Amino acid sequence: MPSRFPGMDPYLESGLWQDVHNALASKLRALLVPQLRPKYAARLEVYVVEETSTESEIGILYPDVEVLQLRNRDKIKLSPSSNIATTPAPLTLPVIQPIQVRIPNIEIRDVASNTVVSCIEILSPVNKREPNLSEYRKKRQRLYNANVHLIEIDLVRRGTRPFNHPRIPDVSYLITLTRSGSGVIELWPLKLQDTLPIIPVPLKEPDADAVLDIQNALSTIYDEAGYDLSIDYHQLPPPPTLSQADKGASTFGR
Repeated sequence: MPSRFPGMDPYLESGLWQDVHNALASKLRALLVPQLRPKYAARLEVYVVEETSTESEIGILYPDVEVLQLRNRDKIKLSPSSNIATTPAPLTLPVIQPIQVRIPNIEIRDVASNTVVSCIEILSPVNKREPNLSEYRKKRQRLYNANVHLIEIDLVRRGTRPFNHPRIPDVSYLITLTRSGSGVIELWPLKLQDTLPIIPVPLKEPDADAVLDIQNALSTIYDEAGYDLSIDYHQLPPPPTLSQADKGASTFGR
């Protein structure tokens, strides 16, 4: 069963996101490989960051972790050591333990030299808030300094974008391409009602760009994984609240 949205489905920005992220990276790689052979190879690279979200974010992104934390909290038993009554604490807060998050990206390498030519980053919410936001921005700069083409696919509405500019419209999603040495960034701003684009993937000159059909990849993994079985479209999508324009394009509750 296909998604109810023409482009990105905001309901995927919840506890499904880790699965979506992994599946989308693998599918994009699969679409690229036939175009790259035999001169280039596409490799999935995984880096690990620590997530120190608030309790509300843990519940959205990592519901299994939240269940375990609640169970551990329920196990705590306070045994009075005397007959003196203590004053109950008016407020209790959970101890948020860091969670290790594995983030896949795609590196396109020149087979002859094994050097990275292009990098495709699918942004995760953990990339879009501190302390990992600053570290990710440093990574972007390192890639630019190393003359690596960088594609960034931001399909999550939460957090702060690593790249911002006053001319970027207020949209839910954003895809950017920074060609090495060009001094400019190509942008695809996307509203909820927009179909995801087909974008170029630069290689080494004089080789022509490969192409990447992001909508095809997302629609395919939605069907392959059966994400509709885990989504209740009668409920509101996960935070943040949809804009008025996006509410008009949504189909929840129908």
